[in-house]
Amino acid sequence: MKKDVSKLIRIQAERSQNREHSTPIYLTSSFTFENAEQGRALFSEEEEGKIYSRFSNPNNSELIDKMVSLENAEDGFAFASGMAAVFAGFAALLKTGDHIVASRALFGSSHQILTQILPKWGIASTYVDVSDIESWEKAITKNTKMIFIETPSNPGLDLVDLNYVSTLAKKHNLILHVDNTFATPLLQKPIDFGAHLVSHSATKYIDGQGRTIGGVVVGKRDLLKDIRFFARQTGPALSPFNSWVLSKSLETLPIRIEKHCANALALAQALENNAELLSVKYPLLPSYPQYSLAKSQMKLGGGIITITVKGGFNRAKNFIDEIKMASLTANLGDTRTIVTHPASTTHSKLTDKEKELVGISPGLVRVSVGLEDIGDITNDIYQALEKSKE
Repeated sequence: MKKDVSKLIRIQAERSQNREHSTPIYLTSSFTFENAEQGRALFSEEEEGKIYSRFSNPNNSELIDKMVSLENAEDGFAFASGMAAVFAGFAALLKTGDHIVASRALFGSSHQILTQILPKWGIASTYVDVSDIESWEKAITKNTKMIFIETPSNPGLDLVDLNYVSTLAKKHNLILHVDNTFATPLLQKPIDFGAHLVSHSATKYIDGQGRTIGGVVVGKRDLLKDIRFFARQTGPALSPFNSWVLSKSLETLPIRIEKHCANALALAQALENNAELLSVKYPLLPSYPQYSLAKSQMKLGGGIITITVKGGFNRAKNFIDEIKMASLTANLGDTRTIVTHPASTTHSKLTDKEKELVGISPGLVRVSVGLEDIGDITNDIYQALEKSKE
């Protein structure tokens, strides 16, 4: 993590004639040409330069350069949201008749894209369970073109073995696309394991303060060429202002992520034997089912824990209603601790059976652990558990 700190602070857009110390916001729809020949050369890609903020802007470039450097990628593109980034990774690279193998444990909107949107264009998908390694290769068909995974998953914190899936992708000549939102590049670099594409909801830890929406895809240059073409024509680019916010946010990401992880581990340890809980899940708890895998592919455990309260849905609802300090919202990765009930919010579109298969029980609560004093965070959870007893 230490070697990434200076990159995040010092990678910067080229200074203008005004010699600014901090990158300004380039709120312009387009960029001028010195003459007609330069305009022609820029559009024919004989000359590099900014043309139109739908696909090229100094603020976007600075953000992308930082994320590319962090993820050890070759190229990248910044999107208006994390879901726009995930979708572009599918739409730009797949066609009718293609097939995706995906880990079953995914964010709700990713699930909706795979099951409701892509099938309209004749792109099919097959889910595989994280724990059933043999099912992964069996799910691959002659039409499979991509493996798509989240690790850790949202909200169940299931891990996918990056060494295994990258070996599988290489064996079958498949694109491995990893959603790295929960870990961030500071805790896990999927490209180092063999991933071809890495996507982020920059709305989460990259921003880290609940201020803006954004997404990023980085990866192999040949794949990003197709993604950039798709984005240039369809227009899901991130705004210059939001790019500027996210780039500045990256300067503090190492400090924030270390504190998130320390607080999350402390909270998980404090709650692990609580009599009002059926389970506490956090990657760096020795009781975590994939503890050895977490230690081998993540530097720290991340800022999310899940707890399952006794009493099911009603108890979970009462528990959340008793929270005093933490925020009740669907976001995560904020400086402020956030408590969410996935079954009725972020993953509510899944059927009861689909929720069961990915471990989203009626009593499951996701806690995005913030940067407040750990004693205050713990006391808030304790008092809500006590007051919500049946």
